[in-house]
Amino acid sequence: MDFANFLIQLLNSVQYGLLLFMLAAGLTLIFGIMGVVNLAHGSFYMLGAYLAWWLSSSTGSLVLAIVLGAVLAAVFGLVLERLLFRHFYHRDHLDQVLLTFGLIYVFEELRSILWGDDVHGVTIPDALSASIPLTDTLSYPVYRLFMSGVCIVLAIGLYVLISRTRLGMRIRAGASNHAMTEALGINVKRIHAVVFAIGVALAAVAGMIAAPIASVYPNMGSQVLIMCFVVVVIGGIGSVRGALVAALLVGAVDTFGKVLLPQVSGMLVYMLMAAVLLWRPEGLFKQ
Repeated sequence: MDFANFLIQLLNSVQYGLLLFMLAAGLTLIFGIMGVVNLAHGSFYMLGAYLAWWLSSSTGSLVLAIVLGAVLAAVFGLVLERLLFRHFYHRDHLDQVLLTFGLIYVFEELRSILWGDDVHGVTIPDALSASIPLTDTLSYPVYRLFMSGVCIVLAIGLYVLISRTRLGMRIRAGASNHAMTEALGINVKRIHAVVFAIGVALAAVAGMIAAPIASVYPNMGSQVLIMCFVVVVIGGIGSVRGALVAALLVGAVDTFGKVLLPQVSGMLVYMLMAAVLLWRPEGLFKQ
């Protein structure tokens, strides 16, 4: 593999890893802070992809569609948390699994009713449709760099929110000691609603920015859900920093594995997870 091909695969692995982080960050926040096993998290990724297709077709702008879609996804998360998830915080994980597994089928049926079962494509904006030449024959799409840039900005924003703001302090306090946080007069239910909305919005944004290169099709959320759980387990349940490191590791192993070891590439990510769990059963980072 020459340097240009190595650079392309490295950029692809970083872009894929950052996209996985967008999904896994919301999943690990919801599970680590609220204690909810959310099997329907992949459906929010699908929701984002369909919103990108629908809103970009209506407005003519993918960027505007992403902004509007993120707002709609956050509102949807608030409503869903208030109507359903709030009543399952203190229930057994089996009850949560049954609820969220059922929601997968509900969301798929609603998707079919609203947008049909056809495969759709989302057009890349003209300003992002160019490619950067690396050699005489190889180039790298600008849109993939845009995807990585969006993920990096949101990752920094999430870090600042959790580590440097009063809301983040309350989120960390609620995750550490729920009873004491409530005794101090903090509305933990409101914090849980905000965390759930953030998780849904992150997954939806991941689906929206991935739509132009991955297409929009039924049941697309189920394919990314397993990989998200792998990232969460490797990084450590409840750790956003762990989700970032694990997502980049998974992205590198998966991308370079398909190029260098295609015969066993489907096993490599799970072998990585097994190795990490043998070394550190709690994952790379604790909450």
